[in-house]
Amino acid sequence: MQQQNDVIKPDYALIVVLLAGAFVAFLANTLLNIALPTIMEQFQISPSTVQWVTTGYMLVNGVLIPITAFLIQRFSTKKLFLAAMILFTAGTLVGGFAPSFAFLLAGRMIQASGAAIMMPLLMNVMLSRFPIEKRGQAMGVFGLVMIFAPAIGPTLSGYLIQHYDWPILFHIISPIAFLVLVVAAFKIKEKNDQMEIKIDVLSVILSTLGFGGILYGFSSAGDKGWSDLVVLLTLGVGFIALIIYIFRQFKLEKPMLDFRVYQYPMFSLSSAISITMNLALFSGMLLMPIYLQIIRGFTPLEAGVLMLPGAIVMGIMSPITGRLFDKFGAKVLTITGLSITLVSNYIFSNLTLEIPYSTLVMIFTLRMFGMSMVMMPVMTNGLNQLPSRLNPHGTAMNSTLNQVSAAIGSALLVTVMQTRSNFSAERMTEELTSNNTSAEMVQQIAILSQLEGINFAFFVSTIILGFTLLLSFFIKRAQPPLEGDPEKKVIKSL
Repeated sequence: MQQQNDVIKPDYALIVVLLAGAFVAFLANTLLNIALPTIMEQFQISPSTVQWVTTGYMLVNGVLIPITAFLIQRFSTKKLFLAAMILFTAGTLVGGFAPSFAFLLAGRMIQASGAAIMMPLLMNVMLSRFPIEKRGQAMGVFGLVMIFAPAIGPTLSGYLIQHYDWPILFHIISPIAFLVLVVAAFKIKEKNDQMEIKIDVLSVILSTLGFGGILYGFSSAGDKGWSDLVVLLTLGVGFIALIIYIFRQFKLEKPMLDFRVYQYPMFSLSSAISITMNLALFSGMLLMPIYLQIIRGFTPLEAGVLMLPGAIVMGIMSPITGRLFDKFGAKVLTITGLSITLVSNYIFSNLTLEIPYSTLVMIFTLRMFGMSMVMMPVMTNGLNQLPSRLNPHGTAMNSTLNQVSAAIGSALLVTVMQTRSNFSAERMTEELTSNNTSAEMVQQIAILSQLEGINFAFFVSTIILGFTLLLSFFIKRAQPPLEGDPEKKVIKSL
């Protein structure tokens, strides 16, 4: 194919620098999660306020990522990456020396503005610099960074928080970020690969209101409740703005985010699988720390260490999965990985107060082993069907949907857990006799009801994973359309 012949020989120096920048950005995303109780205590703020350290990061990502398709086409890789690293490094410095929570939150949001550009930029470079028969291997390395960095975040954070104050989480990242910035300035070659296109201001406004409103609404629902006026208002404004935004993109000659990527069936299927997986798999990231620290009484370090073997397995498997994808395609890998993930996730829906720590480690590691065989193969297969001109839009679309579905999954599972816990607490309280209402019994009811809520949330996520598994049977190996026939879908069946 002509399109394959036009692929530029990989610039490995460029890719290594981009991977290093993406690694610290992904690491920063989860590094503060275990430190939230310490930050809350130092600044004397409520749980709903401190949560904005992570929610604000996600919100900025969700608002800016849709614009990255335009940025990738408008500016050179070097200029865009340097701008992203400058923002990320500046935000890290502000967060590390923050005298108040307001400064800390500002630092996190500046960090996020840089990180939002990195993932779509790196994915676009991978797609444009590698021929299709080697993309699996290349995306496997990218998957190692995308999955391994945030996975080791809780373990590293737990250790550091146990021995140092929370600003150390910023101080260990800032010199690495600065080093990557300096190396990038000298090693990345400037190329005139940008296009002279103008940004549509109305699209930016609609995108911000749409994605921002939806992310804020779902992120706030877990804390404020679904009936809260602010939640309903932001969700309503978000969905209306998003609908107008989508219709406007179809009318523009040069859309900011081209929704025509959904004319390609394998990309559409990959989006559906990724969305439902994100909805389900956030159960582990949200529910396990609650179960381990609040119900079982493990330390933050012990909770973080529990996730470390799984992170190592995912790190080892990502390049292997990439090679297997090149050889066998996405279908076999996805069905196998989702089956393993579904079974291990179901086991987590039957947690008790006596399950040994070692058993939890094994189940969690098995769950992450299954995940390692799914995300990158599905995403790569979908992107493979797009013509090169749509690669920036496809990568931006994937990144945006990951953020939105993660926020929705978080709110959904927290609501499910809380609703079930409240119902269980009321039922257990009614079963008590008036002579058996000691403080110890009330505390036991609180623990048992919360455990039942966590189990039910895992069960709901297992049902969602079952639907995802059904979708995976429709995967076919995708090839990009022939040059000059951009709308023709060329699909090679497995």
